[in-house]
Amino acid sequence: MGVQVEKLEKNMAKLTIEVSAEEFTAALDKAYQAEKNKIAVPGFRKGKAPRKMIQKLYGAGIFFEDAANRVINEAYPKAVKECEETIVSQPEIDIAQIEEGKPFIFTAEVALKPGVVLGEYKGLEVEKSLAEVSEADVDAEIDKEREKNSRVIDIDDRPVEDGDMIKLDFEGFVDGEAFEGGKGTDYPLTIGSGSFIPGFEDQLIGKSIGEDVEVNVTFPENYQEEKLQGKAAVFQCRVNEITVKELPDADDEFAQDVSEFDTLEEYRDDVRSKLLETKLEEAKRTKENRVVEKAVENAQMEIPEPMIEDQVRRMTDEFSNRIQSQGITMEQYMQLLGMTPDSMKAQMRPEALRRIQNSLVLEAIAKAENIEVSEERLNEEIQKMADSYKMEFDKLKELLGDYETEQMKNDLAIQAAVDLIRDAAVEVEPTETEAEETEETTAEGVSAEWNE
Repeated sequence: MGVQVEKLEKNMAKLTIEVSAEEFTAALDKAYQAEKNKIAVPGFRKGKAPRKMIQKLYGAGIFFEDAANRVINEAYPKAVKECEETIVSQPEIDIAQIEEGKPFIFTAEVALKPGVVLGEYKGLEVEKSLAEVSEADVDAEIDKEREKNSRVIDIDDRPVEDGDMIKLDFEGFVDGEAFEGGKGTDYPLTIGSGSFIPGFEDQLIGKSIGEDVEVNVTFPENYQEEKLQGKAAVFQCRVNEITVKELPDADDEFAQDVSEFDTLEEYRDDVRSKLLETKLEEAKRTKENRVVEKAVENAQMEIPEPMIEDQVRRMTDEFSNRIQSQGITMEQYMQLLGMTPDSMKAQMRPEALRRIQNSLVLEAIAKAENIEVSEERLNEEIQKMADSYKMEFDKLKELLGDYETEQMKNDLAIQAAVDLIRDAAVEVEPTETEAEETEETTAEGVSAEWNE
């Protein structure tokens, strides 16, 4: 097998890969063996006709596609190793020559990992990161706990009010015709949530259980369903059920029920302390994000488009897996938001580019600073994983392959690079506007400044 590498513009390359005629003939034989039982040839039982006879009857290229796929799947990974280039995209394959008795030649256009010219990355100025907890923050956290401990009460002696949870039958009509997706039975709706078209929920306030209600609305001009955009609609509705949440009072008894403390004040102090700890960590992350963003701004690199497309594809797959675990398909999600696969990819593109740039710059910094991850540091990380999975260290290390181990080392080196530029950063006071906002949100609260 031979490989030629042609460097193209914008960190792209074209690999020309030549496979011997003998290897291609062997692939044709394998394709024939796999398919011969499915092919009927007059005068022969299925599976007994010679390959040459089948090719004469159905055309010389009958097994070419199968054979080509076999050859490409085997030859391309070898070519990648042989060319010693760091390829960061799926290949775009094109067959240049396919004929029995001749070498099989194909090309693979790929993106190469771009080089990075680092700019300034030490001593970068970033706005000071503050960790602040206001009394309103403490109240909000306690309200969350009250919400968790609330009970639902059926209401049957008054009409719908703002904030009620109802169950609703509805059917929508545009120009007197029912439209797809405009009908629901016992649909759960919280009044004031803004879940429905603007103006819909307001018209249910004051209506009683069992009362027929006509709701008149106009679909927004940017509504996800194009044919409904800007259309006037009438919904025939009926409220079937009204419920409200009753939250427990925030008092000493509540504190005893939800915590280890005897008084509400002790509980508030604990909530405040934990919130401050969380905000300190958030401030640390904020500082890291700001300093990495500046380091990226100061660097130079040219990202090939296929590399971004591959990152978008991975992010889409990850997101799809997450929402499927919540019982919704990607198609349903996009339909709910009025999105197409193309619009969703376009939405994810900026974040995909940011991730690539961050990774490349931090890898370059780690290399420039000679950051190496010791075996001891790697083992510490594996021990953390073992503890979280409740596994023995040796068993987990045995299960980790070379790729996983190398990826862990790379991640640890990148984090070390983040730590380095974060600790070297110079913090400056926030702008006047931000300082005013901070002063408002921290009234009667406690704050702490994060500095490492």
